[in-house]
Amino acid sequence: MNGGGSADMTLAFELDALRMFEEPSGVFDDARGWSQYVGVVSEKPTYVVTNFTRKKRIRQDFFSGPRGKAESLENVKGQFETDRHVFVGTSAEDEAIAEENGWEYLPVETAAEAAGWTIADDTEESESEPETTRDDWP
Repeated sequence: MNGGGSADMTLAFELDALRMFEEPSGVFDDARGWSQYVGVVSEKPTYVVTNFTRKKRIRQDFFSGPRGKAESLENVKGQFETDRHVFVGTSAEDEAIAEENGWEYLPVETAAEAAGWTIADDTEESESEPETTRDDWP
């Protein structure tokens, strides 16, 4: 996906885009090789993003917290001064939000093809609802 350009890049994945990959942690690890900062942006509550990234063993440099995607992209761009800011998303809404905030937009399928990442046959169930069982409970 780098295409020989600058490695001075901030890369943000929309949570639903990240969920589409067969191995999200591998995607993050790979992206770290040619991105300075990598993180997750979502409209979902913070605990949903945190639960997903913890389960997948993803260490993110930033996440959206309790903000929406537009505000998160604006804040990340102000905090991480890199040559490029790229947002990988899943919808026309994601593309519009990226453009409004000065980010390059890549559809998840295009990013996957360019970087050699595999999109899973079946994406995970939504994690927007609290879990009924706990992993750390006896």
